[in-house]
Amino acid sequence: MKFKTQFIILLFSLLFLFYPGNSYYIKLFFFNRDLFNNTKKSVNLPGGNIPYTVNPYFIPQITAEGSYIIDSDSFTPIFQKQQFRQFLPASTTKIITALAAFDYYRLDSVLTVKRVISEGQSMDLVKDERITFENLLYGLLVHSGNDAAYVIADNYPGGEKAFINAMNQKAIVLKMKYSVFKNPAGLDASGQYTTPFDLALAARQILMNKTLAKIVSTKSITVSDVDFKYFHGLNNVNKLLGEIQGIGGLKTGYTLDAGENLVTFYKKNGHDYLIVILKSKDRFEDTKIIVNWINSNIGYVNI
Repeated sequence: MKFKTQFIILLFSLLFLFYPGNSYYIKLFFFNRDLFNNTKKSVNLPGGNIPYTVNPYFIPQITAEGSYIIDSDSFTPIFQKQQFRQFLPASTTKIITALAAFDYYRLDSVLTVKRVISEGQSMDLVKDERITFENLLYGLLVHSGNDAAYVIADNYPGGEKAFINAMNQKAIVLKMKYSVFKNPAGLDASGQYTTPFDLALAARQILMNKTLAKIVSTKSITVSDVDFKYFHGLNNVNKLLGEIQGIGGLKTGYTLDAGENLVTFYKKNGHDYLIVILKSKDRFEDTKIIVNWINSNIGYVNI
């Protein structure tokens, strides 16, 4: 009788602890378990803490059609909205452009501007200008220059087509299962898409690279070609950088069809967050709402 009573108490304790409705223990160990298996060596939980929502019924009201917000260190989701739906990436594509290019070029590699791209945002490169890969990265990630993206692709062995293949191979390596890229700048193209979940994977990879993490957190900078003939003043498109304490970049994106996209790195009380907003009517206001929600509704538990 005593054993039976102890068994019943143990059973109900386990059911309470691992009840899946709002259990972050369940989310931690069973949400995308394959990703944890593949990245477990890089997971570093600050103080062993796992995030949870203080009030699970308090949901941020945003205009974005897709969103995915994670505790970056553990890749634990704290908010998700159509996280696997495919959207047009717009210039968030440049996250993959930077990662794929970084695998091949050195920072001091000198690339030549072979053509002038005037569509969309531009850092005003000049034909035949010679500029370092590092300075192109600033043009790509800070100013979101489409011309910088195409210079990187054009100078890649095999040209633009080979570079786009490298971008998609990089996405496969990062397990971005629902993403396909058709050009290096993120211009709208048939068959090009990504998801909030996939962009969180790519953004997390950017932050693991100290050089790229520094670049995406840059508010403004002036770069030049190698001969100091042409100077390019670059300003970060993300207006929240420098406006909200704790925001350290990461990448904007916009086209008429894609809507307003924004991937944000946010740091608060020693915890790092990635906020992905896709197809928003006001990406900056949505991100502010998310930041306030994190500040007021995310706690941590030790296990």
